Amino acid sequence: MAATERIVFQPYVRGKRGAITPGTPVSCRSEAEGVRRAEKAMAGGSAIGAHVVRVLNDEEAGVYGDPEYLAALGVVPEAQ
Repeated sequence: MAATERIVFQPYVRGKRGAITPGTPVSCRSEAEGVRRAEKAMAGGSAIGAHVVRVLNDEEAGVYGDPEYLAALGVVPEAQ
């Protein structure tokens, strides 16, 4: 099976003692949808920031690509 592209919106929330904590990641159909979801979550106060990430995976072969950061909005940890 060929590799499949996944776009993920990764929200971040304020944790204990002000730490930046990852929320539940959400799969999106496109980069634009990920950015829209991030902006909506931040405007609604459910997130302080977000990354929109693209990953190429071949789950049958057990091959998982490195994340490609497409967008960083608001308060996010440094990408590694």
